[in-house]
Amino acid sequence: MSKKPPSTKSERILDVAEELFAIHGYDGVTLRQIAQGAGVDVALANYHFGKKLDLFKAVFDRRAVEVNQARLDALRACQAAAGPGGPPLEDIIGAFLTPLDDAQQGGGPGWTNYLALVAYINNSPYWAPKMMSSLFDTLVLEFIAALRKALPGASEEDIFWCYQSLSGALTLALAKTGRIDKLSGGKCKSADISAAFERMIPFTAAGFREVCR
Repeated sequence: MSKKPPSTKSERILDVAEELFAIHGYDGVTLRQIAQGAGVDVALANYHFGKKLDLFKAVFDRRAVEVNQARLDALRACQAAAGPGGPPLEDIIGAFLTPLDDAQQGGGPGWTNYLALVAYINNSPYWAPKMMSSLFDTLVLEFIAALRKALPGASEEDIFWCYQSLSGALTLALAKTGRIDKLSGGKCKSADISAAFERMIPFTAAGFREVCR
């Protein structure tokens, strides 16, 4: 996932909105603050994106195709390497998580802000039903199908509840709240997504096996 410097006023508006929404949420940001941060008039922000809600959706949509494709490519790669029997749980979960770490490592602060925004939306009973399904459900169901193949005989309910636990752990990791930093006395850093995923993969794989056996 590439890091691109802003080259247009509309991209600056999106970048600033992405950062502010990720930090303060939808209700904590005004269109005027976004315009000021981007160095443009509010009228120009309105011209490019319309109301604040339209801008919020544009920010959320902007990187979704790229991140979904990276995760799907990772899933397809591990499936091809595994052959007809399908990949083990760890590889499936790794394909779900690792592209997000890669995006943050190689894509700069914009990707960090975007994934924090995904965490904010996914954890909201108001925003999640309105915005997650259209962009992410098709991808998630691809992973559910792979998990189903890796866990033959598991009930649909168990697989989906285990996925819910994985999604919850991922959401907390992407939010980078700093909570684990304080609890661990600095031994763990919420900004260290690589360390979080390194442990999340075997932890959730074991959980799937225990619940779905």
